[in-house]
Amino acid sequence: MDESTLLNHFSTEMGTMDAAAPLHRRLRSVIEDAVKTGFLKPGAVLPGERVMAEKLSLSRVTVRKAIELLVAEGLLHRHHGARTEVGSRVEKSLSTLTSFSEDMSARGLQPGTIWLSKQISRPSPAEMMALGISAETQVVRMRRIRTADGVPLALETSTVPTRYLPSTDLVKDSLYEALDKRGALPQRAIQRMRSRLTSATDAEHLQCEVGSPLLVMERRCFLADGQIVELTESRYQGDVYDFVLELRR
Repeated sequence: MDESTLLNHFSTEMGTMDAAAPLHRRLRSVIEDAVKTGFLKPGAVLPGERVMAEKLSLSRVTVRKAIELLVAEGLLHRHHGARTEVGSRVEKSLSTLTSFSEDMSARGLQPGTIWLSKQISRPSPAEMMALGISAETQVVRMRRIRTADGVPLALETSTVPTRYLPSTDLVKDSLYEALDKRGALPQRAIQRMRSRLTSATDAEHLQCEVGSPLLVMERRCFLADGQIVELTESRYQGDVYDFVLELRR
């Protein structure tokens, strides 16, 4: 996106906001909205402070304050040479049951899959317990790297009994799309989250440093009648993923 289009967008959006709000807060909100709606993609470089100040009729102090707030929140990153770019963090709500593909598409990012393996086999003892199945039940086990605009974000292992997914060929990019076509789309889930450090294998797949933080999510998904349809472990890069949960009294 060229600077002129971006700055015109900022100017238009600022004009619709409460005129009583401080200018730096208004600019901060406009940039934040542009990032969260996907108008500004991860890695996009913002115009320089001087250019933004001139084009938006603001002082450089105002522009700097807005950017500093977003840098402190992790939404923007400063680099040498005064370059400011959009961070690659992704927010994931824990209050709704959505797929990785749905999450990325909703943010204007292109979801992708790098398949590591797809196979039909007997379940492991842990899978038997989690899915409530016997040792004789066959399962589809899938391991893949999930990407957004080509950037690796998560390492995912999913296990589904073959009565819901009889062939590995049914899953292209989205597991939930395949389950939905067979009338087995999960309706609720129980999730457990923990932290761990990245192993050498994890680091290779996620293109990050060994020992960097991972957020590990284990999710069991249920059909409307209570049957367990899916077990998935997802290992998210801790420095690019934020999990958000709304709490109410």
